[in-house]
Amino acid sequence: MRSRLRQLRLLFCALRYGFRLIWLAAPEHHKLHWFLTLASSLHGDPRLASRLHGSLPRLAPLATAFAQTLATRPELAGATLHDAIDAIEHFEEPLAGEALNTTLRAALGKPPETVFTWIDPMPTHNGWCEQTHLARLALPVNAHQTITLRVLRAKQVQEVDDDAALLCAVARWIERFSRAARKLQLHALAQALREDLQRRFDLRAQAANLSQSGHQLGDDPRVVVPDVIWDLCTPQTIAVQHIDTVRATDIAGLAEHHINVTQVAAHLIEVVTRQAFEHGFFHAALDACRVAVSVEPETRGRLVLAGAALMTSLSSPEREFFVHGATALFEQDYARLATLHHVAGHVPAHARTEQIEAELRTRSEAHFASDTDERSAGALFHHLLHSVQPFGGEVSPRLVAAQRAFGQAEKLARSIHPGVDAWGIARHTLTDIARQDLGHHGWIRRLSQELPHLAQIAPRVPQMVFRFLEHHAKTGHGPAAGQAAQQAALLDAWRREHRRTRALLLACAVCGGLIGVTAVLFGS
Repeated sequence: MRSRLRQLRLLFCALRYGFRLIWLAAPEHHKLHWFLTLASSLHGDPRLASRLHGSLPRLAPLATAFAQTLATRPELAGATLHDAIDAIEHFEEPLAGEALNTTLRAALGKPPETVFTWIDPMPTHNGWCEQTHLARLALPVNAHQTITLRVLRAKQVQEVDDDAALLCAVARWIERFSRAARKLQLHALAQALREDLQRRFDLRAQAANLSQSGHQLGDDPRVVVPDVIWDLCTPQTIAVQHIDTVRATDIAGLAEHHINVTQVAAHLIEVVTRQAFEHGFFHAALDACRVAVSVEPETRGRLVLAGAALMTSLSSPEREFFVHGATALFEQDYARLATLHHVAGHVPAHARTEQIEAELRTRSEAHFASDTDERSAGALFHHLLHSVQPFGGEVSPRLVAAQRAFGQAEKLARSIHPGVDAWGIARHTLTDIARQDLGHHGWIRRLSQELPHLAQIAPRVPQMVFRFLEHHAKTGHGPAAGQAAQQAALLDAWRREHRRTRALLLACAVCGGLIGVTAVLFGS
């Protein structure tokens, strides 16, 4: 209903200030001169300009925020959507005082004074429709008393969702009249944008993402994941353990705390690679704002990956393809990589393997010809995934997101320490993951995945074999006629063995019952 009302409101404003209405109002033979006169009059009328300036933010706060940000920072026009969204800060003044207390009371269902002994009134971060505060719990939870509390501004979130719904409606109407829009699937793109925005404001899902990352990386000495305080996680709030950190790109801050920047850069590439291609659960929008380094005595120098708004998972086949495909690419084994593309279904069946191999060689050999310091593993992985496009193939968007996350990690590591050997680190890490998949650990993991199915199938194997032999003996579709007698004898022997086994099991059950009864009688 809210979306419909906003659509009607936008339509009313379009009709009120629309170009066609002005065009019809202009004189028939002096339209150009009339337009110039009207434009100069509007430009010189401060009252009308102020009214339009005040009405546009109410009509579309999302679009207005983008416009204001691009006006001050035009370099964001060529950035990704996630970068542009993250750059929109100070969307509105943060909640403070009684407004913040009211929001927390509504979110937690209890007065904030009963939960917190202190909340920093100044937010440490005033983001897009949300703000972050430091707080101290009245009672420690899991030995944590100082926490980081993030609060959503529900009114702005609702307005953004209304704008996204309006965008989906406009895209649907454009698709009805434009073949190019239908080919582009404009409505699907708008719907994906809306779902992405909703994920950014789903704090419960973010808490779950952070908790899963903590379980996966809990034993990794290179990274620390803040613990989630589940009792304070609601649709409007999320509370996690507070860790004193500095930005990973703050070289002066790292040096002040005697942290080795070379080690930080190397650990960043290793952790992101293992997170994506060993655990299959990674940050889909990794950037410098989401990576920090702990400066606390117990975890000093460890990476802190606290942002869990946009997480993506890889399936086992996708993860295995990337690991073994990247290993083959590092070894310049293009034939094996082309075969992996065919097996994974990334190319049509009629695509010739030698053509894919030639395309991979043409794209990749230039990287191996460069100096070691100039090689980029992220650019090489781009060819790993996109070399199938000339043959009408494509890879899954999740693999592309994983490759992009690795590229962002490599770029960030080079900004921290330009001399980091990203190529060598990526090659060593992926080779180690591939070795684990092919070694006994990989066999044990696959066997553990198949055991639930084997537990259901194994007890039925004798019965299935018996029925198979019995069926072929009755229908005559078994072996050749010369082997019919042997088949019948085998079937009779199987039946006798089956009766003996059943009798033996029955005898064991009776004997066990008698022994149990005797033990109870004589024991009493």
